[in-house]
Amino acid sequence: MLTTIGFDADDTLWQNESFFRLTQDRFTDLLSDHAETNHLHDRLLAAERRNLGHYGFGIKGFTLSMIETAIEVTEGRVPASVISEILAAGREMLRHPVDLLPHARAAVEALAAEFKVLVITKGDLLDQERKVAQSGLGDLFHGVEIVSDKTPEVYRRIFARHGTGASQAMMVGNSLKSDVLPAIAAGGWGVHVPHGITWALEHAEPPQAEPRFHSLPSLETLPDLVVQIKATHNL
Repeated sequence: MLTTIGFDADDTLWQNESFFRLTQDRFTDLLSDHAETNHLHDRLLAAERRNLGHYGFGIKGFTLSMIETAIEVTEGRVPASVISEILAAGREMLRHPVDLLPHARAAVEALAAEFKVLVITKGDLLDQERKVAQSGLGDLFHGVEIVSDKTPEVYRRIFARHGTGASQAMMVGNSLKSDVLPAIAAGGWGVHVPHGITWALEHAEPPQAEPRFHSLPSLETLPDLVVQIKATHNL
């Protein structure tokens, strides 16, 4: 039986990575006198990877990584005005309106009529709570889980708390690494809905010959896939 469906938030239900890319471009413009664009991108990505264990996922960690990179590439000579601009860019990201992706509302509404639907997302607590509230989808969800990381154990715990266990649950998201692979490892279904832009640290290869893995071009056909899975598995 399929009882519970989890949705990732950023770049699954609403736009996110595109705002990070715009801010990254602004960051490289600010430091264009000190390093070339590709070098800055590489240094920033290295800082983000290095800092995940300290700051977690989200805008605040990204902003701190930009500041750290600026200090490094200027050998400590970065002007205070540049630091101020980076902080302003981070605050601007935290104020950005929520932009729902196509078919997000229709898919959630259709599935919420029959299943427990959840938001399971990483990121800054306050920022993700703000986006859920501003999305207009909040009342459709039976629960919202904002986690520091997505692992098989995290999915097992969440689906046991909100549903009937991971084996009777599905996770839908744009990240193979965070949304799909660990959900399948936990015993559930994993549905990959690719986004046009994916953060480098979220790249992973799709599973091979995995019956509980599915990929869709958009959320439009997700309700149909759920019907198909129920029929095929007599759920």
